Amino acid sequence: MIAIVDYGMGNLRSVEKAFEKLGVPTCVTSTPEEVAGANAVVVPGVGAFGDAMHELEKRNLTAVVTDQAARGIPLLGICLGLQVFFEESEESPGIRGLGLLSGKVKRFPKMGLKVPHMGWNSLTIREGSRLFDGIPDGSFFYFVHSYYVEAQASECIAAWCEYGIRFTAAVEKDNIFGVQFHPEKSQKVGLQVLANFARIAGIKVERPAI
Repeated sequence: MIAIVDYGMGNLRSVEKAFEKLGVPTCVTSTPEEVAGANAVVVPGVGAFGDAMHELEKRNLTAVVTDQAARGIPLLGICLGLQVFFEESEESPGIRGLGLLSGKVKRFPKMGLKVPHMGWNSLTIREGSRLFDGIPDGSFFYFVHSYYVEAQASECIAAWCEYGIRFTAAVEKDNIFGVQFHPEKSQKVGLQVLANFARIAGIKVERPAI
């Protein structure tokens, strides 16, 4: 069972439906006990970094997510969910993230391009990435974001994207995974990312994505 963490800031139903298409069992929950009992955890998110951390704390979810990470349970952050895995964000100065990965979240600089970065864009995928297994380099995914993560350790970067600058599109380090794009909105290749995550967690995928 994959726990999809409900902290009031995410398109939870879309993520749940994407896993349903794969035949992967999930549970949308804001209960720490259910998150603690899951085989894997997904942290989605749409909105502001500071608000996300506030809501996670208010629901007593911060400790259980970090505990699951420490136990080696696979975690996947989606969009804002990826960003809160890091230590801090320019969006919310003084607010600490979960600190599962070293680095910070930065706003796109002024460069003559529309912000937020919204729509389809292609990825450069690191060879050997578990999260992108079976997905061709250059595949397109759907993005909606004004901020991006700047990882301290380049070896945890699983994929990059270009939008005026080269930014991190996905990370993976041990049992911690995260994507800046929305796999649930990225058609077959997005479903393949979710299927790969489920398999990493040892969960059977009943219906293939690609």
